[in-house]
Amino acid sequence: MGADDWREAALVALRACAMGFIIAAALLGNLLVIVSVMRHRKLRVVTNYFVVSLALADMLVALCAMCFNASVELTGGTWLFGYFMCDFWNSLDVYFSTASILHLCCISVDRYYAIVQPLDYPLIMTRARLAVMLAAVWCSPALVSFLPIFLGWYTTEEHLRFRQQNPRACGFTVNRAYAVVSSGVSFWVPGVIMICMYYRIYVEADRQERMLYR
Repeated sequence: MGADDWREAALVALRACAMGFIIAAALLGNLLVIVSVMRHRKLRVVTNYFVVSLALADMLVALCAMCFNASVELTGGTWLFGYFMCDFWNSLDVYFSTASILHLCCISVDRYYAIVQPLDYPLIMTRARLAVMLAAVWCSPALVSFLPIFLGWYTTEEHLRFRQQNPRACGFTVNRAYAVVSSGVSFWVPGVIMICMYYRIYVEADRQERMLYR
């Protein structure tokens, strides 16, 4: 092996170690969150159920999406798992990323009622409502991930033909309609809700602080 081959092998090994560390840290960190809430009864409150569910979603991102991404990075952009698994990987990536953001949105709504309407909070955030919100968070991302990706709605005809002719390529090129809808569901709508909720929380916290000073 020449000097260039050794340098290339060292870079691949360094990249593999860095990606392995990131994946392991994501798995262990989120697993620690789940175990902490499950083992301590005082931590089993409504907000922490959202946090546990969020930690589970982030664990699945590391386990499913990031592992496939690591294989692509380590092989120089070559996809090794076939046409179907490419769609499956892209679907998992979109699904779990959307689920994570929707969890953050639910946490902001939960904190809004806990701080702005503390007396009504136990009546509003019941276990039944918690179950409905978690079900919506886990089911709704499938509408912008698995369904449009496996049906081919997410991209252009040219990209679909390119993928059929190049099975070792697994790009994720989206058309304008899918970009608008998926970004709205996955980012803009939850982002606006979170901004509104935390702004209302800030206003209420500021009001309560001024009342205490009086």
